Amino acid sequence: MIRMCDGKNRLIPANDPLFGFLGKLLYYGLSLCTVCSEQRQNMKRQGVLFSPVAIGQTIVPNRFVRSATQDFMATQEGFVTDRQIALFRNLAEGEVGLIITGHAYVSPEGKASPRQTGIYADKFIDGLRRLVDEVHRFPSRIFLQIAHAGRQTKERLCGCVPLAPSAVYEPVFKVTPKAMTARDIANTIAAFVKAATRAKRAHFDGVQLHVAHGYLLSSFLSPYTNKRSDAYGGSTENRTRIVVEIVRGIRSKLGMDYPVIVKLNASDYLRGGLTVEESSEVAKILENEGIDGIEVSAGTAESEKASYWKGPFSEEDEGYFVSMASRIKSAVSVPVFGLGGIRTEAVMDRILKEGKVDLISMCRPFIRDPFLVKKIRTGQTERSECISCNKCVNPRGIRCSEIET
Repeated sequence: MIRMCDGKNRLIPANDPLFGFLGKLLYYGLSLCTVCSEQRQNMKRQGVLFSPVAIGQTIVPNRFVRSATQDFMATQEGFVTDRQIALFRNLAEGEVGLIITGHAYVSPEGKASPRQTGIYADKFIDGLRRLVDEVHRFPSRIFLQIAHAGRQTKERLCGCVPLAPSAVYEPVFKVTPKAMTARDIANTIAAFVKAATRAKRAHFDGVQLHVAHGYLLSSFLSPYTNKRSDAYGGSTENRTRIVVEIVRGIRSKLGMDYPVIVKLNASDYLRGGLTVEESSEVAKILENEGIDGIEVSAGTAESEKASYWKGPFSEEDEGYFVSMASRIKSAVSVPVFGLGGIRTEAVMDRILKEGKVDLISMCRPFIRDPFLVKKIRTGQTERSECISCNKCVNPRGIRCSEIET
């Protein structure tokens, strides 16, 4: 017989009317708690952070972006590894809306670091397709970032004297690059276009051109590193020309429906370098060429302020590139991604609601915890535990040094 205590040290038979009353009260109370809990979670799902957004023809399920992060997990030859596949699967399972890979080099002379993913030949497609197909088991979308190191590399990595728009000495890598010839430029444009076609064949949902952080395309934009007097130097339009021709080449091969976005430096943080005012003009030029979104970053290897600022950050200091992203957003109509030490849900929500940007990009918090988005959605946390120490940037493979393994 099922029995129940009524609080007076008496046992009540299951067929007693009092048992029925108390049982129903307990049942409906628990049911109401469950409904309230589900409603709270649904309210989070319905908030702006968890609303879908279109990037060209691709629908991203929420406003969270895993910003491109070199993972140092490919083989030395640039092939995808099981370790990389596990990394990206966890990000997708953790409900990151848009995942952008670390920079994949479009030609051997564009290699920037050891164990960097390659995309300069068809031989890389099968491994990349395995990675993408694993991500597509979940609602997440994934873009391949394609890049060329330019002068920010070493001869032992790229196999040649590093290339750049002009022979301007790079003090961090201690390199005086070779000024690119017209043929070098044409070959590089073709390499980016071929890389984008390979990305599509590997089932990526789109590509991102790396036009930031002092790498090749960024160095063409910057008057600090571009001293050319031909069609690829001088005016803003001329310094943007190489990016424009890459976008046009991709569109001619893949059409207007395949998403192409850029990661754009708002500022080089260098005297005589790119400023947010000129970057806004660049953004308008690229929008007119049909790009589908702009992720705004800043800094170079040489500049005092690099792209990864050390923390920890107060809520007031989060989003250190967002004000520049907001200025660029006011100049264009395509979605703009904001980043820079963003860690707190309330800050993310406010940035979006104030219309400063359309998506929230992060990288280090996802190294700390690839399931951060899911935990925010379900109310398990309101802030990343990442302290922005930068120790996660590990040439043996990115990992949070604060977590014991």
